[in-house]
Amino acid sequence: MADDVIVADRVVVKYRGRAALDGLDLRVPRGAVYAFLGDNGAGKTTTMKILTGLAPPDTGRAEILGQDCWARAQELRHRVGYMPERPRFYDWMTVADTGWFTASFHRPGFLPRYREWTDRLGLDPGKRLKDLSKGGYARVGLALALAPDPEVLLLDEPTSGLDLLTRREFLAGLADLAASGRTVLISSHSIAELEKASTHAGLLKDGKMILSATLGELKKKVRRLSLRFADQPPDPAGLGTILERNGTGRFWQVLVQDPDPAAVAALRASPNVSDFEDAAVTLEEVYAALMSRKPAE
Repeated sequence: MADDVIVADRVVVKYRGRAALDGLDLRVPRGAVYAFLGDNGAGKTTTMKILTGLAPPDTGRAEILGQDCWARAQELRHRVGYMPERPRFYDWMTVADTGWFTASFHRPGFLPRYREWTDRLGLDPGKRLKDLSKGGYARVGLALALAPDPEVLLLDEPTSGLDLLTRREFLAGLADLAASGRTVLISSHSIAELEKASTHAGLLKDGKMILSATLGELKKKVRRLSLRFADQPPDPAGLGTILERNGTGRFWQVLVQDPDPAAVAALRASPNVSDFEDAAVTLEEVYAALMSRKPAE
């Protein structure tokens, strides 16, 4: 679609014969805060490398702002802010020196914005990077990613090492960035916190996107049905894709993907059923259920 700012179309990347990305399809619309989720080794960091032009895909297409990520990497560098999972800088430099040095590769305005962000993130401009804590080092990476005033932000575990308050303040600020027209793709293991700041979510498993939706669509696509039954437990067949099933005694509960409205209504109306509840689930619950499923399921 024309409004998709970040696009990956059937992207394949192989390392030593193993597919790190196996036909990845990704669409991130303009102004979205997209939570890019997956276990370690799922392919998130490889995706970030493709999108930032650090490596080309073996096959498939990757674009940002309508530009090929590999062929137009230099032009996109001024429009895309990137923070890797493990940033590496010249540790003998001070916080201020790092901004001054990096500004020489960017357009005018980079340095004052960098100084503004280091101040907002509580960094001492005179402190050497080698003397910073892990969280302080991460803050420098954040400031460098935000200083170009980018249209698109690619953030790979940006809150790793940050204290609770700084992490929450940063995630809350993502909504302001999106409101100003920026598009954010963020990978993080802080799923519960990320849910509050995100508009969209995608779940990556074994190099494939297994679910991608807005947060509103997600609440409709995956539901938790719970009830009490009088005689025999209900048969979940026909309700949709059952992700989890549990319960004790007369209590019965399932987590169902793409529920069939008619089947759910029939279950609710069954004389064998009481205390029926159809409820939305959290992003973390969806993540845990989908990631625990085996390929055959």
